[in-house]
Amino acid sequence: MSVTMEIKDRIKELMPGEIIMTSDFVDLSSITTVRKCLGRCTDDGILRRVFDGVYEKPKYSDLLKDYIPTDPEKVAYALARNYHWTIAPSGDIALNKLGLTTQVPAVWTYVSDGPYRVFAWGNIRIQFKHKANREISLLSKQTVMVVEAIRALGKERITAGVIAQLQKKLSDDDKAIILVEAAQCSEWIYETIRKVCTS
Repeated sequence: MSVTMEIKDRIKELMPGEIIMTSDFVDLSSITTVRKCLGRCTDDGILRRVFDGVYEKPKYSDLLKDYIPTDPEKVAYALARNYHWTIAPSGDIALNKLGLTTQVPAVWTYVSDGPYRVFAWGNIRIQFKHKANREISLLSKQTVMVVEAIRALGKERITAGVIAQLQKKLSDDDKAIILVEAAQCSEWIYETIRKVCTS
């Protein structure tokens, strides 16, 4: 079986909207050969190229009668998988996922135990900000996201409404874990977390 056919068989197993990387197929052949094969898959409409080395199995919407735009979050986690980074939503992404804002982020920002990196395509920009290992690698994604959301808001914007929203969004198990894991945060952040997790 040719490398292209083997790659196509793997792609068939993926759900529409899944993100794949060139590195996902290096067990089949050299990077150069894999790139050529993925290029053929793109020409055939089996894949959509997001940017160099990153591809998507396109997802069609019967409602919209068009292909759905690439999900930046899926790209972010595919990049993290490829580079062996631990990441968590930060800034407006964290606020949005926790229901603290409905604003669509201009930049998809994540904290990472990898280096500072920026990736962009079209009008989408993904930014990875480096954090020390102790601030991310040994913590749950939920803990890091909550800490980042509180930090993004700032002490002056922590209201009873913010506390109530976080309480509603987090499960009892989440709260128990966050209360323990966030103990080394700055005093005002941990005080906010204590109100969320023990009230």
